[in-house]
Amino acid sequence: MNHWDDLARQVTELCVRVPASAGPGALARELAKSAPQLAFREVLTRGGWYRLGGVVDASGAHVADDLAQWAETELALRDDDLGALCDDYAASGLKATRLTGKTHYLVAATGPAATDFIQIEIEELQETVCHVLFDAETPPASIEDLVDPRRDEQCAGAATPQGAAYLALRRLTPVADFLARMRAQKPEPHAIHRFIEAWEASSAGLATQFSNHWVLGVREHLDRYRQTILNASPIAAVNGAPPRFDGVFGVQGMALQHALSRYDKAAGYPLAWFFNMLTTRSVPHALATAVIDDMQSGFHYLPDRDAAVIKEWLYRPYGF
Repeated sequence: MNHWDDLARQVTELCVRVPASAGPGALARELAKSAPQLAFREVLTRGGWYRLGGVVDASGAHVADDLAQWAETELALRDDDLGALCDDYAASGLKATRLTGKTHYLVAATGPAATDFIQIEIEELQETVCHVLFDAETPPASIEDLVDPRRDEQCAGAATPQGAAYLALRRLTPVADFLARMRAQKPEPHAIHRFIEAWEASSAGLATQFSNHWVLGVREHLDRYRQTILNASPIAAVNGAPPRFDGVFGVQGMALQHALSRYDKAAGYPLAWFFNMLTTRSVPHALATAVIDDMQSGFHYLPDRDAAVIKEWLYRPYGF
């Protein structure tokens, strides 16, 4: 077991001990006791998602913990006859549950480079009783319709909590190691590598730590050859909407400079408009061309290092 595995085990144990009502801040304080060399802090919370839960009966007692697996097993017992399954459970009162969640991102720096940080994703989960599985008035048309009918507005109105909310470790990512593994998959850099290289080459990299303003959306999956494929994309560590660029279309010169400065000030670091242009819809892509056109016309309001970053993107654009 390496030291990151040991840290993951500690976080898992803390998630069991720390009540969700105490919040991720309490978890960070507890982490400071077990890993004092790492100053973890929460930088982002993302909610509004859910995951399939299990099955409960009319009294709320658990019948199964995994709804999808339960449905597949029951359907297979009836030779994949969905009508027979519906008939057998028509008066059962069985209901589906779902896990509604938030993801709390905690980070801790491990060195001076942009990728030198540990990212921990903690899920705050609440199981809720959702839709009736076998509704005589609206019978499911497919197995997908049975387990997740997408009647979100109905479920939201009828959902009732099933037990207390709780915390669970989703993922612990040593970011530098993860991105090195990604780079080893193919010689051509991924977009995330170019994004971070641009950060380090720009005024933003001189002014602040990357993990003060960004986390990574990390994904792993198996391809058809059963090889693990790694992917990552930057997520702005902003709770709520990012600032919006308030310049009018076609703005140039000093007016453009002032609009860019207002955006960067609102975001809290230089060249923020460029990095958010690549990751959000709050900044139009045409700004990159407008800025370089200004500089070629004699308006030198950006440092040469930032102009070089923008030109590199114009020559070889990428995005997320």
